[in-house]
Amino acid sequence: MAKARLQASGSRMRAEASRPSARPVPAERLDRLIHERLRLAIISALAVNDSLTFAELKSLLKASDGNLSVHARKLEQAGYVACTKAFEGRIPKTTYRLTAAGRRALDRYLNHMEALIRAARAG
Repeated sequence: MAKARLQASGSRMRAEASRPSARPVPAERLDRLIHERLRLAIISALAVNDSLTFAELKSLLKASDGNLSVHARKLEQAGYVACTKAFEGRIPKTTYRLTAAGRRALDRYLNHMEALIRAARAG
């Protein structure tokens, strides 16, 4: 029965999308870089904080050092996150902040997800 509802819903969405006034939500616009769970969590945490240290992100997201490091680096390479490395005494301190490009990417991602939700609820 659930499969039938999904198929019927999909049919309605396709029919609505074929009307000139309907705006389909193309899946290819989804930012795959942000869509990954831990990267979305990093971006979201930084969106509501001016900056967070590596240790704060690690604790907040319950991530391992290696996992957090790899995903933060991908976001940094994309220009979504800025990373500052410094020392407090002899202890290294890495701080992350969301860039303007990262904020725009998150806004686009959230707008896309909201459109998908509206389309699913309309069916």
